[in-house]
Amino acid sequence: MEIEGKVKLIGDTQTFGNNGFRKREVVVTTDEQYPQHIMVEFVQDKCDLLNNYKVGQDVKISINLRGREWVNPQGETKYFNSIQGWRIESLAASQPEGMPPVPPMEAFEPADNLNEEDHDDLPF
Repeated sequence: MEIEGKVKLIGDTQTFGNNGFRKREVVVTTDEQYPQHIMVEFVQDKCDLLNNYKVGQDVKISINLRGREWVNPQGETKYFNSIQGWRIESLAASQPEGMPPVPPMEAFEPADNLNEEDHDDLPF
């Protein structure tokens, strides 16, 4: 599954436990009628994927939904869900280096000296 939106927040990498479990969170705001602020966790070596991104950037994140069961000390069973990211990419339109941006269509004037009686000399 994928989530697309604008980066609202990128958290610091957190380390937990003796084994050094690492987690980093990013919040993405979706672009829809009722925008949603979706928190996505990146864990272990995937934390470093967020290093090249910043707040305000449009991104697409590939995710997995995770769920777990926990029994509290009173014996009640609770369920928790998380959204785990495993890939992130920028949605910014990439412009080839050295190429000037293309002007909008309104910048071009229509051709008014078109002679439809001229024939193509193209062989196809």
